[in-house]
Amino acid sequence: MKVTYAKAIGDALKEEMRRDDKVLLFGEDVAQFGNIFGITRGMLEEFGPKRIRNTPIAETAMVGAAIGSAETGMRPVLELMYSDFALVCFSEIFHCVAKWRYMHGPEYKLPLVIRNASGSSNGAGPEHSNCVESLFMHAPGLTIVTPSCAYDAKGLLKSAIRSDNPVLFCEPKLMYQQKQEIDDEVYNSDYTIPLGVADVKVSGSDITLIAVGLMVPRAIAAAEKLAAEGISVEVIDPRTIAPLDKETIYASIRKTHHVAIVEESNLTAGIGAEFAALFQKEMYDELDGPVERIAALDVPIAYNMDAEHYSIPDVDDICRVLRTMH
Repeated sequence: MKVTYAKAIGDALKEEMRRDDKVLLFGEDVAQFGNIFGITRGMLEEFGPKRIRNTPIAETAMVGAAIGSAETGMRPVLELMYSDFALVCFSEIFHCVAKWRYMHGPEYKLPLVIRNASGSSNGAGPEHSNCVESLFMHAPGLTIVTPSCAYDAKGLLKSAIRSDNPVLFCEPKLMYQQKQEIDDEVYNSDYTIPLGVADVKVSGSDITLIAVGLMVPRAIAAAEKLAAEGISVEVIDPRTIAPLDKETIYASIRKTHHVAIVEESNLTAGIGAEFAALFQKEMYDELDGPVERIAALDVPIAYNMDAEHYSIPDVDDICRVLRTMH
């Protein structure tokens, strides 16, 4: 069967709400309207207004309510709609959601998932098109997940909902309508994907390419293009940004001795900056060249779609950098 990324998210939510009546869903326009992207359509009718409800446009209050419900034994899934809105409630996420398990001892649990639609939006502009993962990587205690395909999105979201730790779940907007062929029996099983485990999407021997979110399918396309030129690229999707599966990545670096990171967010202080510092410290003797970073230009995302697309890495941008490494 062919499954869209959006359907996979919706199916994961429904399956977990059917499995566990402590799972709640709330956020802006998630009930009657069914989410701005249609992901939660029909869920109000199935689960009722006590388990799926709209909130006011008050992100700090929304996160506070989610924290309170998680503290009292529920498993809330909060939708902030756009990832940009996480900055409105940054203090609540950074200080409370991320830190409170550390502050209150081993018996304290905070099973809370914060979903958000991340990244470029085909014309939504500079205040609705950002990736925030790198900002929240600075918050110890927060698990950060960015799935790159429908199969991963469903399995990772189910694991996030079942986790006793808070999870920031970032969904690249441009992937919502992308389809993936998945075996019916597998998709309809109660499968989960462990948090903190990377996936090797393409095996290769010359260059390790770490790709995040929307950049994963572009990295795969670049690897296919470069294979025709005799350059073998191994594409790794970390899936979970924090904590990072260093074991899988380091095994690849020991094989290729060259590594690059491609992300949708800005170059300066991005995900790639932290990864590059980590790799060059812990894998220095294995590297035959500097770690390369491929990322969006350090500019606000434009309303003009041509300008927006220009500012974000595409397949040709990835290939151009990887050729210099071979």
